[in-house]
Order: sequence, then structure tokens, then C-alpha cells
Amino acid sequence: MFIHMFAFRWKPEASQAQKDRALADIQAFQGRIAGLIETALGVNQSPRGGGYALGGVMKFADQAAFEAYSDAPEHQALLSWLVPLIEAIEIDFTV
Repeated sequence: MFIHMFAFRWKPEASQAQKDRALADIQAFQGRIAGLIETALGVNQSPRGGGYALGGVMKFADQAAFEAYSDAPEHQALLSWLVPLIEAIEIDFTV
């Protein structure tokens, strides 16, 4: 299994509608991306989050499935509008 973890800090220009859309778009990958086993996503509730407001974990069958997801048209479409609105951190590892 391959784990993809991420967290976003929103830039000031990000609207609530864009934040909501990001959540919905990422959740919509479930069942549409081959090899994506599970997605957990939510708004950070920790006071120790360092400004990261949204976090998620995605479980993939293996690293090859994750790499295919990275290039998938659905993921690229999300990145095209989301990347300018966030500062992101990612951690990926094999279990």
C-alpha cells in the first residue's frame, strides 16, 4: 500500500467557495481513480497546525497507482486552479 498525505495553507485570496470546491473535488476522486483505495479529508482542528487548514490522506494500492493518479486528467484539472491558492506540504510513503 502507498500513502499520500497532504495539507494546505490557503492564500488570502482563496474564497470559501474555492475551499469548498477543493474539498468536493478531492473527495470525488474516490471511485474514479484506479488504485485509489481510500480518501480521508477534513478541515484541521489542531491549534498546532502551523496554519495548515485542510489535510488529507489517500491510500493507493501501490506506488504505481499513486504515480498514475498524479498524471490523471482529473488530478491535473484540480491542480490547474488550486495550486495558485495554496501552500502545500506532502508526505508519501510505502506501508
